[in-house]
Amino acid sequence: MKIAKTLSQNIAYLKQQFADCGDIVFREFGAADGTGRLCLIYVDNMVSAAAVEEVILTNIMNRCQQKELDGRLQSLMDSVIANKDIQMVEDMEKVIEAVLVGDTLILMDGTAFALQASTKGFPNRGVGQAETEVVVQGPKDAFTEVLATNLVLIRRRMRDTRLKVVRNQCGSRGKTDIALLYFSDLVRPEILEQVKKQVQQIRTNALLDSGVLEQFLEKRKYSPFPQLQMTERPDKATAALLEGRIVVVVDNSPFVILLPTTLNVFFQAAEDYYDRWQIMSFIRFMRYVAAFVAVALPGLYIAMSVYHPELLPTSLALKIAQTRQSIPFSVVGEVVAMELAFELLREAGIRLPSPVSSTIGIVGGIIIGSAAVDAGLVSPAVVIVSALTGICTFVIPNVSVVSGLRLSKYVVIFLAATLGLFGFWTGVLLLLVHLSQLSSYGIPYLYPFCSASANDYRDLKDSLFRLPVQWLKQKISIFSRKGGEK
Repeated sequence: MKIAKTLSQNIAYLKQQFADCGDIVFREFGAADGTGRLCLIYVDNMVSAAAVEEVILTNIMNRCQQKELDGRLQSLMDSVIANKDIQMVEDMEKVIEAVLVGDTLILMDGTAFALQASTKGFPNRGVGQAETEVVVQGPKDAFTEVLATNLVLIRRRMRDTRLKVVRNQCGSRGKTDIALLYFSDLVRPEILEQVKKQVQQIRTNALLDSGVLEQFLEKRKYSPFPQLQMTERPDKATAALLEGRIVVVVDNSPFVILLPTTLNVFFQAAEDYYDRWQIMSFIRFMRYVAAFVAVALPGLYIAMSVYHPELLPTSLALKIAQTRQSIPFSVVGEVVAMELAFELLREAGIRLPSPVSSTIGIVGGIIIGSAAVDAGLVSPAVVIVSALTGICTFVIPNVSVVSGLRLSKYVVIFLAATLGLFGFWTGVLLLLVHLSQLSSYGIPYLYPFCSASANDYRDLKDSLFRLPVQWLKQKISIFSRKGGEK
């Protein structure tokens, strides 16, 4: 619907559309000489009061002259309203949309268009510290729920005109703002076009968080492993851009999406590049070892103690048998019960406030475990296995891939409990087969451990070990346009 020239007609239509919306403000007023009637429309407490009062109202009501009113709103936009971002709007749907995003709309009697002034001033928590990706050495800032702020955090690190920002909207009701960031000379055109097409084809009411968008963009929806990477660190997002990857920023979410993704990037922490390569290579290798232990240890314990105790050292086998003499449950029941108990303690620690969560961890991990052993319900070996498995999951710096490993662990436990050591290796093999079948926008999930020759083995410099940063300075990643060329 087009904007009418009669102000009262426009106001009546908008009030009908905003019926029972008590936070929508209609402010009617006249110009300095009283020759024109105007109306401001905005959402209360979502705009900057100083911008509305000083930049718009004060200028129009006190500084506007008759000659300026002859040109109607055009002259107001050109020489009266001192706003950094102001544009003309001719459609009522765009007026409603602009009001709901936090802008102020100016309607004038006798004019068939409106002025949209940028006056956003909604409350936000500001730039805080990263909570899920904590580092000892490195930047401490983190993304916020405001898209504009997140774009600034990236732009201030990359002062390059080749860094492009493409805006879009998703959600028939929420109309959530989305921004795609990429380097025009590094990004692969086919991946960029595929991402743009996917975003445009999303059909949903609203995207309340970037995690929802992640599920829309993933190809293998039934896999427990993430095919896209999420981060709350601006430095990590900037590093991904330099590799030729695409960064997807979603309004109202403190996490951004990085794509394409391989399994290797989930074992890379931001701190890996801020300290010496020798110690960080050792730590990264330990992360891979911890991932294997987190998946394999419970199932391996079941297979060895139940089906193949002869493979254990004699002293160790006798010790395990001795501690199990008074246990009323089977080994499988013990392991599953302790693993589920650890999962419950993990969830309890996440949901409770920080001071209480630390107490829950101490009480659950020490007191309950010791009490269970003293009561003869579980053996000490099972407590050690469960505790070590849980500790290994905390070593991996990405929560999403940890969740996939946690689910895979129960598959290995089930196969080891039914088939012994053969079932254990079958479970590990099935996991590797599943990971080898995954891909992210044409990039193999297990790259660079497979298909490394596609980029002349250059990406192996930053995989299982991290080589000196001088060797990585001019690294051409497989994610970039140059890395995909042969």
